[in-house]
Amino acid sequence: MLIRPSVLAAARRHSVGLRRDGTVRAAGGTLTTAECRVGLWDRVVSVAAGNVHTARNTGRSHTVGLRSDGTVLATGWNGDGQCDVSGWRGVTAVAAGWRRTLGLLGNGRVLAAGRCAEGQCEVGPWREVVALSCGDWHSVGVRADGSAVATGNNRRGQCAVAEWRGLAAVSAGYLHTVGLGADGRALATGDRANGACEVGAWADVVGLDAGSCHTVGVTSSGRVLAVGDNSRGQCEVGGWRDIVAVAAGSTHTLGLRTDGTVVSTGNNADGQCEVATWSGIRLR
Repeated sequence: MLIRPSVLAAARRHSVGLRRDGTVRAAGGTLTTAECRVGLWDRVVSVAAGNVHTARNTGRSHTVGLRSDGTVLATGWNGDGQCDVSGWRGVTAVAAGWRRTLGLLGNGRVLAAGRCAEGQCEVGPWREVVALSCGDWHSVGVRADGSAVATGNNRRGQCAVAEWRGLAAVSAGYLHTVGLGADGRALATGDRANGACEVGAWADVVGLDAGSCHTVGVTSSGRVLAVGDNSRGQCEVGGWRDIVAVAAGSTHTLGLRTDGTVVSTGNNADGQCEVATWSGIRLR
């Protein structure tokens, strides 16, 4: 199964983009927590941002970068040790959630750093994993046989993925999880109150991402689909064209065009949508 690196990442207050030369761009965030201090990073092949739903007691985040030599970089809030990844080696993919970081090894095992109070870091037993994603309080993975595995908070059924088969990718949000089938169809489980799981009619999808309370997908024709909470305009993607990758933050959405530029929509209170000057972002 092909693992595509993450070239865009969006969190609550910041956005990250991976350039073709292996350097990283960042927008938004706060200097006090340093999640945007990625200007000196190089030889990066994948990025992740520690997303968290929008609430009064949330907001601090971190950014993770995977280097071509299998080592991992991290910057930003480290209150639970989620940035303590400097000793990791042989990593092939990374994922970041609220207060934690996951790293996928070449042998299909998974490393974890950070908060585990809800069981979201209990990934030691996982085997033959080929892709990862972090929600706020749960973690999900895709196995080599196309099945799914999940751990962590399951109060809305967001970890109910044991019956999923034929997966190519998976993404975890606040209280929901979405999966992309090899046939281009999408699956969803978890909280259905906000519409973020209404992906059953989607077809010909080649990539997707779960925000806190919305879900976005990109089709083979470069069009973008979105469902769920649109209170900040994060689902207003109907006019986007020539998109090859998408990223969903808490209340904003990013799209990567075929020319390496980035479009955005949604909440820009912290400058997280100020990506109009970005160029040379790596294509999937």
